[in-house]
Amino acid sequence: MNKDLEILKKFNILYLEDDTNLLKHTSDILEDFVANIYAVKTTIEAMNILLEKRVDVIISDILLENENGINFLKYIKNKNIQIPSILTTAHTDTNYLIEAIKLKVENYLVKPINIEELLESLYDVLLPKIQEKEIRKNSNIIKAIGAITDSKQVEIIKYIFNNLDEKNQFYASYSEIMEKFSISKPTLVKLFKDLADKNILIKTAHKTYFFNEESLENI
Repeated sequence: MNKDLEILKKFNILYLEDDTNLLKHTSDILEDFVANIYAVKTTIEAMNILLEKRVDVIISDILLENENGINFLKYIKNKNIQIPSILTTAHTDTNYLIEAIKLKVENYLVKPINIEELLESLYDVLLPKIQEKEIRKNSNIIKAIGAITDSKQVEIIKYIFNNLDEKNQFYASYSEIMEKFSISKPTLVKLFKDLADKNILIKTAHKTYFFNEESLENI
């Protein structure tokens, strides 16, 4: 495998499987590669995770005890929950494959699960999300820079965008930024004020700022 699996460490996986041993074995392996693995045995547990946690990919067995993974995916899509999915099954029934294609499931893996194949499938599903995020981030940087006239502040704007967390929050004090860049405090304060005046970067707490992506739409 020549793919950089480090990208998986940024994502959360929901794994739905009613075989206790397989659930534990596969999730124990996956937890070394992803940010979080939420391993559950029923669709009720899976739905609770979807309502409470950020999930980037769903891995689901098709035939669960008294349940069906395909029906679960249909249900969440009807609820407008759009999450990439990988189905696993011990059967190669054509009807299941047709249903998976109709649902636009990203992949369909036959048991016993080959871990390397599963990791490659996760990589293929998640790589476009990484690329899309990078494109959007670079676009936002360009727009934000366009809103600021002082060219000396460009590197600081890039630094802010490169250090946003998953909730678009940035944490730093003026002194911490000044240690990284050769910039005076008045110039730095002016930058943050300009960003705040344009509603791009909103201070929400001490050393905490929220990046308002919507503010860039009309720039």
